[in-house]
Amino acid sequence: MTPSPSTTEEHPHITSRKALIGTWLALMALTLLTVAASKVHFGGTTEIVIALGIATVKASLVALVFMHLLYDKKFNVIIFLVSVLAVVLFVSITYTDVSSYKPDIEHADEVDGFETPGVGSATPR
Repeated sequence: MTPSPSTTEEHPHITSRKALIGTWLALMALTLLTVAASKVHFGGTTEIVIALGIATVKASLVALVFMHLLYDKKFNVIIFLVSVLAVVLFVSITYTDVSSYKPDIEHADEVDGFETPGVGSATPR
């Protein structure tokens, strides 16, 4: 029997230590920005757009550096971007659907004598 090759060979890490530390610092700064943005009230839709924008930048950093998409084949990047586009499409269609039915829900609550949960009490007027 011939000995099998060792599977414990060390492979050089693609990402430099400097890039990893820079990515970590950027993620920490974006986390602080997220916390700061949550303290300021811009209005419903604007707050969602800001939060999703910051989260998208953070997720992109993680995907590019820690998932090695920055150094990987372009095909894998395309597959990743298509999946992100599918999620964005799903969330935007869902958000549009919810916002289009909001007036109907509020009208039904007025007819029934109840307020929308989260806006006021859910007891009859």
